[in-house]
Amino acid sequence: MKLLALVLLLLNAALWYGLKGVPGYSRASSVVTGALPRVEGLRSVDSHSDVSLGALEVQSCVTVGWFSTAENAKVLAEKGRPLEHVSYQITKRARELSPLHWVIIPPQPEQIALAQLKKLRELGVDSYLVAKGGSRNAISLGLFESREAAISVLEEKKRQNLNAILANFTRNQISYALSFEVSSKLVEKQVQAVEADYGNNFDFIEINTCEGVARSKKNP
Repeated sequence: MKLLALVLLLLNAALWYGLKGVPGYSRASSVVTGALPRVEGLRSVDSHSDVSLGALEVQSCVTVGWFSTAENAKVLAEKGRPLEHVSYQITKRARELSPLHWVIIPPQPEQIALAQLKKLRELGVDSYLVAKGGSRNAISLGLFESREAAISVLEEKKRQNLNAILANFTRNQISYALSFEVSSKLVEKQVQAVEADYGNNFDFIEINTCEGVARSKKNP
């Protein structure tokens, strides 16, 4: 009986040491234990996610005008110094100008107007027949920016027994504006350069923060 117990003990010892020698058996107890990352700790990597707020430049939108032709605006825009590497656009606009003061003989039947026009020219009066518009067949005796000058001529024509009146001459002008974007840090310098190139002859200069525009700074 004792011999049997000894044999069983030796078999158990042999089995123990035999299993300990099997590859991978001992490593099973050495699995690294640690907390798995939480879901909120996981994030996808975005190629643009490394752009911080400090790396963004606020853009200013600058508009200057007026130019009499689109070509004048283009010439200024393409002068390398002020707008180099800056995108720009040229816009066209019909502007209502201050009306002129118009001395006229009111509209009348065409034949009567033509006969009166002929007599006025024979007398050396500078006069023209209005050929179209709401004042068609009126006789124009002069257009003036100064109201005082227009009234002076009107009184003179009345002394000549002409049925002249003073009217407003409405007018529009096609003008062009130049708009461009520039970094807010450089906007003052750019505007000064543009003013210098155009001789400070702008009617207006508007500087506003471009809505929804912010660009990442470029590394040199």
